[in-house]
Amino acid sequence: MPIIKRDNKPDIYYEVDDFTDPWSNAPVIILQHGYGRSSEFWFQWVPYLSRFFKVVRPDLRGLGRSGKDFDLSKGLTAENYVGDLRAVIADLGDVPVHYCGESIGGIVGIAFAGTYPNLIRSLSLISAPAFIGDIARKGYACGHESWPEAIKKMGVAAWMEATNTSTRFPPDMPKEFTDWYTQKVSEAGMDLLVHMGQFALDGNVTPYLEKITAPVLCLYPTGGAIANDEQKQTFVRNVKNLRFVHLPTQYHMIHYIKPALCARQVLSFASAVDNRVCDE
Repeated sequence: MPIIKRDNKPDIYYEVDDFTDPWSNAPVIILQHGYGRSSEFWFQWVPYLSRFFKVVRPDLRGLGRSGKDFDLSKGLTAENYVGDLRAVIADLGDVPVHYCGESIGGIVGIAFAGTYPNLIRSLSLISAPAFIGDIARKGYACGHESWPEAIKKMGVAAWMEATNTSTRFPPDMPKEFTDWYTQKVSEAGMDLLVHMGQFALDGNVTPYLEKITAPVLCLYPTGGAIANDEQKQTFVRNVKNLRFVHLPTQYHMIHYIKPALCARQVLSFASAVDNRVCDE
C-alpha cells in the first residue's frame, strides 16, 4: 500500500480498499481514525463502503505505519495534520473526495474542509467535537490535573481502562473487543498519547466551520460527554448545510458500538451528495 515520502516531514501511509466496478470511476471516501488508533480500526466499516467507493484509510502521523520521525512537542498541530491529508489527496490525483473522520479524525476533517473547501465533496463527522468542552476535560483527567497528566501518572493501560468504561464503551461491549482496543491503542506509546491529548485540549477548530461549503453529516451519541449538545449548537450556528443524526447510546465510540448503522448512514449521505444509488 502507498507510503508518501516527503522531505523533512514524516512519511504518511494509507490503505486502499476498492471493490467497485473497474469501469465505474467510483469516487474516493477517506476514513480517518482518531486518538491513538490507526487505519486498521476501520475493519468493521470497509465491507459496507468498498463496493461503492474507493476507500482510503490513512494513518495519522506517529501512528500505525506512518512516520514517527518528528518532534512530538511541535508536530501535532491542526496545520500539520491538514498538510498530511493534503499530501494524501494529492497522491490520489488531486480530485475532490468524501471525508469521514471519527473523533480527532473529525477535528482534522473540519480543519481541512475549512482550509480546502473545493477538495471535499461531503464531510461526515463521527462523534467529532469542534473543541474539547469542560465535561470531557474533567472526565478524561480522571481526578488529575489534566488528560495528559492522568496518562503520565496512571500509566496508559490503567487510564485506558478507566476512560473506556466511563466514556467510550457501554458495559455490554464484548470484553474481547475492549481488550483488543486497549492493547492496540497502548501500542502508540505514552509520549504520543500524551501529546495527542494535549493537541485535542489546545485545539479549537470552530473558526473553520463557517468556511466549509460541503454538506456535513454529524453522527452523535445521545447525551455524550464529548460530542454533546454544546457541540451541536456550535455546528448549528456555524455550518451552512448540516444534518444531525443521534444514536441511542451515550457512549463516545458509536462507530464501534453500531458500526453497520454508522457505515450505512455515511454511505447513504455520501451517495446522495453524488446523486448516486449505492445498492444492489
